[in-house]
Amino acid sequence: MTISDRIRELRRARGISQEELAAEIGVSRQAVSKWESGQSVPDLDRVIALSDYFEVTTDYLLKGIAPTVPQSGKQAPNASVFAIAGTALNVIGLATSCGVWYEEQNAMAIIIGLIFMAMGCMIFGIGMVCPSADTRLKAKDLFWKVNIWILVFLPLAVVYNILTGGLPAPYPLRRGPLFSFQIAFWIIYLAICLLAQRYLRRSNSKKDD
Repeated sequence: MTISDRIRELRRARGISQEELAAEIGVSRQAVSKWESGQSVPDLDRVIALSDYFEVTTDYLLKGIAPTVPQSGKQAPNASVFAIAGTALNVIGLATSCGVWYEEQNAMAIIIGLIFMAMGCMIFGIGMVCPSADTRLKAKDLFWKVNIWILVFLPLAVVYNILTGGLPAPYPLRRGPLFSFQIAFWIIYLAICLLAQRYLRRSNSKKDD
């Protein structure tokens, strides 16, 4: 990985455009574009400014050398750990909600599922703030590739069941003559998730421009 790759990944992890980074560092957008494409490299003052802004060392920017951590110090956790923990809670939330509903068939099942999912998203959000910036991008991609499918399912199922005259269950209940409605549910669910995934890919592509 070159310095251009590291600048691009750090910028994407921060979730900003080339123009926004240029404004933070005090250069033109064209300068940032040239850095990221490998056409030029930032001078020493800009390297220092980049390291301060992204909270990484100049050695990491220039050579890709991660900072050594003293034995008495603590290394910043990898953001992917937060993404995985958040995903696990979201999966547990959906599974628990469906299980409680199957046994009890009351609204508490929805509340339990939403509480777990809120905790999962909160842990992921903490991961986007606390750890080192160079791990955030992979963590963000990892989280949303999986969790779009989890987070959309429960609220969509609740809306579906209410609209079809049923109880607000965490999964589609209707069968028999309303089986065609279940097909519509799965079509809408797939469409929402696939469109969300496409939007995320396009958003990441724009940040690379």
